[in-house]
Parts: sequence; C-alpha cells; structure tokens
Amino acid sequence: MITAPLDGMMLGPALPVIVGDLGGLESFSWVVSAYLVAMAAATPIWGKLGDLYGRKWAYLAAILLFLLGSGLSGAAQDMAQLIAFRAVQGLGGGGLMVGALALIAELVPPRQSGRLMGVFGAMMPVAFIAGPLLGGLFADHLSWRWAFYVNIPVGVAAVLLIAAAVPAGPRRLKARIDVPGVLLLTAALVAMSLLASWAGSRYAWLSAPIVALAVVSLAALATFVAVERRAAEPVVPLRLYGNRNFTLAQILRLLAGAGMMVFATFLPQYMQLVKGASPTASGMLILPAMLGMVVVLIGSGQLISRTGRYRAYPILGGVLLAGGMLVLLALGPGNGVVLASALTLFGGAGVGLLMQSTTIATINSAPPQDMGAASGSVTLWHTMGASLGAAGLGALYTNQLQDTLRDRLGASTAGQILSGGELTARAIHQLPAAAQDAVHAAVTNGIHAIGLAGAALGTVAFALAWLIRETPLRTEASTSTPVLEETHV
Repeated sequence: MITAPLDGMMLGPALPVIVGDLGGLESFSWVVSAYLVAMAAATPIWGKLGDLYGRKWAYLAAILLFLLGSGLSGAAQDMAQLIAFRAVQGLGGGGLMVGALALIAELVPPRQSGRLMGVFGAMMPVAFIAGPLLGGLFADHLSWRWAFYVNIPVGVAAVLLIAAAVPAGPRRLKARIDVPGVLLLTAALVAMSLLASWAGSRYAWLSAPIVALAVVSLAALATFVAVERRAAEPVVPLRLYGNRNFTLAQILRLLAGAGMMVFATFLPQYMQLVKGASPTASGMLILPAMLGMVVVLIGSGQLISRTGRYRAYPILGGVLLAGGMLVLLALGPGNGVVLASALTLFGGAGVGLLMQSTTIATINSAPPQDMGAASGSVTLWHTMGASLGAAGLGALYTNQLQDTLRDRLGASTAGQILSGGELTARAIHQLPAAAQDAVHAAVTNGIHAIGLAGAALGTVAFALAWLIRETPLRTEASTSTPVLEETHV
C-alpha cells in the first residue's frame, strides 16, 4: 500500500531531471496524468476481480502488473515511452489499495481491523514526507530511474509474503464487472484530460481537435450516466448523488485533488530551475506543504470527532487553498528559498482540510449498505481532480513558460532551449546571463499562472462549501471514527 503514494510523491522533485534527460516538456504532466487516469479506470475492476477469483490472486496480479509498469518506466528511453509505461503502472496501481483493504476485511475480524488501519494511516504521512526527499536523493545521487526501480524489491517481498502466508479466500462468482461503465468513464477521463492539456496551447480553442474532444467528453459522460442508471452493479451508484452533501463533497474533493498537484508536481520546477536547488533540496523545500497537509488531516479529524461538527472545515479549506495559491504570486527570481518554501504551507493546509472534511461528509451521507461505493467515489473524484489538474495546470505552466522564452529570446533560441534538454538546473547555470534571466522569468511566470488558476479553484471550493448542511454525524461504529485520508498522487 505504501508504494503507490510514495511513488507519486517521489516524482515531483525528479520531473525536472526527467524532462532534461528525455525531453518532452510539452507533455511532461502526462507522466502524472497517465498513471492517474489508468488507476481510476482500473480500481473498480480490481475490486470485482477479487470477488470473482479471490482477493489473494487478484491482489497478487495487481502487484505484478504494478511492478511490470515500474520496471518499464525506469527503462523508458523517451517521454512517449514513459507516459505509456506509467499507464501500465497505473493499471496495476488501481488494485494496490483496494486489494489490501479487501484482504483486511476478509482475513481480519472487525475488532482487530482498526489496529491495522491505524498502522496504514500512520504510513501516509511517511509517504507524503519521505517521498519528495527520496525522489530528490535518487535524482541527485543515483538516477531518476530509481524512483521507479525502488518499487521492485519492495513489491517482490510483498508478493513472496502474500503468496506464502495469506490463505486463498472464497470466490463470489455472481459478481459483475460494469465493463461499459468502466470504458465510458475511461473515455471521458482521457478526453477531458486531453482537452485540458491541449486547449489554448497545442491547438486553438475553437479548432477541430478541441471541439471534437469536447463532443467526445460530453457524449461519453451522458452515455455513462445512462448506462449507470441501468447497471446491476454500477461503477458509480448514481443514487448516492441524490444527497446534496454527498454531491458537494465529491466536487470539493475533485478541486482538492487538482490543487494538490501544484505542490506535488509544479513547485519543484520553480525550486530547481529558478532557485538552483538540487532535486534533494527541492524535495525538502516542499515539505511545509506536505506537513501542513498531514497536520490538518490528523488535527481536523480529531476535532470533528470531538465536536461532531464539520461544515466549517471545508469553508476554511477553500480560504486557505485560495490564499495559499495567491501568495505564490510573491515568488520571483529574487526571493530567498526559505520564503518560497514557507509560502507552500498555507495551500497544503487548505488541501488537507478539504480532503479530511470531504471524506467525513461522504461517509456520513451514504447509507451503510453503500459504504464501499461511497469510499470508492471519494478516491475516484480525487483521482479525476488530480488527473485533470495535472493536465490542465501543466498545459498552463508550459504555455506561459514557452511564451515568455519566445518573447525574451526569440523563437529560435527559445526552441533550442526547450528542445535541447537544457531545462535542468545545471544546464541553465551554463547558459549566458541573459538566457538564464529569461528562463528564470519564464518558469516564474508559469508558476504565477498556475497560482492564479489554483486560487480560482480555491474560490470555487469556498463558495460551494457554504452550501453544505451541518448534518449530525452518525454514531454507528462503522462511520463514527474519522480515519487519516489515504491518497494516491
């Protein structure tokens, strides 16, 4: 379970080095999006495969597919290969969390399962904090490829232990996989991610490819809703969305997932390319965002348990997310790294407040018989937000960076820098002074652009949070204890 979030958190500090090695600046955000889209599509399938063929065998298959994708990603020779192999890794990653939780539910009595969940909950902060540091250390002292290779020994150990020690559980042959729903959801996610990534950057807003993607997105979503209404075991039970709090919680979770990408994926670009930080140092410099996220995840969960009130937390989360994004506008080539690092705290805290409060609102809004589907919905919406955020914000960042370089240096020199693998901290330091200044300004403008977009996300979250009703928390054992949010990045 720890490998999936750890893998995601290691990528942020390594991405600038990956782009410098493989090129492909215009599509680097798809290193994240491809994994997330594949994981979102595969998660419900792995749950059903466990029903059909037994939890143990489905879980082992998911781990092996994740390890295959990890090895191939580490061996990728260009950006297109890396993106494709990350999608393979995501297909396996979709079964890591759901498979582990299903095994716990099947093998461990409820009275002891809380203790295990406490252990897993404690591991999430480890992933949030250790991931950026490990990613930076690998990129600095070994290779960025080890951010993927490191999964292999851990995964092999898990496979051997599970194969030897975990008994094969029963099969439930009557389970049904909602194949049309999964395919339609995947088509909608891919089309929306491409739309967010290409509109206004690779293609004009009203160009044929963008219009076609918009039509495909809308058609896939409309057909998905129609199919889910008739499906015997739908991927997304639409009846849950009749509850206003549940629906609002999912939308807020999407916004939080998109906001999280700013800190996990894009701020290391500023730390390395503008401030000259090493990958290891850039991992350390985004720790305030991760710590802010973890502290409020734990703290708000405890406060909500004591008071039974949760409406104020998503409202405050929207404020902190919007404010935390706006303070990124203060970043510039002349700022110190300490200030740049400290400014990430506010936005991270805002994301954490939204994550924990939406999880509790979701659990409190769903009937007990739909608790599994409701929990899966939280993960799905967060994954969709992260995927769309990585694609859309990545396109915004790249477009602003390219435009600034062309304005400052001319199209020819800008093209040479962008296509020649010169966007690494070491390569930038070797450029002429004027070119260095232009690159620093371009990256800063890119960060400012996604800061403004992130502030818009926070403002929308703040406005929607006011619509949540303060419904009393249920006191049944299955829903009364908030748990630390478990998040894939």
